[in-house]
Amino acid sequence: MLATVIPALEPVLLPVEGVTERFPVRRVYCVGRNYADHAIEMGHDPSRQPPFFFQKNADNLYAGSEFPYPSLSSDVHYEVELVMALAAGGANIPAGEALSKVYGYGVGVDFTRRDRQAEAKKMGRPWEVAKAFEKSAPVSALVPAAKIGHPQQGAVWLDVNGERKQSGNLNQMIWKLPEIIAELSKLFTLAPGDVIMTGTPAGVGPVKRGDKVACGVEGVGELTVTVV
Repeated sequence: MLATVIPALEPVLLPVEGVTERFPVRRVYCVGRNYADHAIEMGHDPSRQPPFFFQKNADNLYAGSEFPYPSLSSDVHYEVELVMALAAGGANIPAGEALSKVYGYGVGVDFTRRDRQAEAKKMGRPWEVAKAFEKSAPVSALVPAAKIGHPQQGAVWLDVNGERKQSGNLNQMIWKLPEIIAELSKLFTLAPGDVIMTGTPAGVGPVKRGDKVACGVEGVGELTVTVV
């Protein structure tokens, strides 16, 4: 192994349900406005438009019970999402072959600095400061597709302090799982270790320090974090 001029970073590893081995994260892609009701609540056209994507950093993902409220923001929102983890990749993947690339699934929260995002949108600037900040994407243990198959429907929900805030269903996705992979692979060459956050249903809203956020995807898993 080649020596490095500074210490090499440790890989980002996510837990996998039922085994000691971990899933190594390469890149993190996110699908924007993939549920019609969420597009409407954000003031956008809910019809089937070409999908758009943004990225988080690999080390924004973590398995933990706490979400540290970020600095320089006073309006941070939760967004519960189904997470796909890829075991294989490629470019221009046909939709009919896409699900064969999936290792497994999990539950994640795309925490968003909504105030910083609004500023970026207004000024025509990128979203990284709103999306790719430290600890912005807690994720549950992954569950292999070999165990649960590929979820096509099932409840997607999120509670804050025991009160239901988000309630949707995977079958409400505008772009379905195979289509997400196919469309994304037209823009990037996907690879093993890539993680895709597939969008959030309506009901997004703010959190404050001390809040307990619990969420889940039917047939996949659940996740609970406390805002600190």
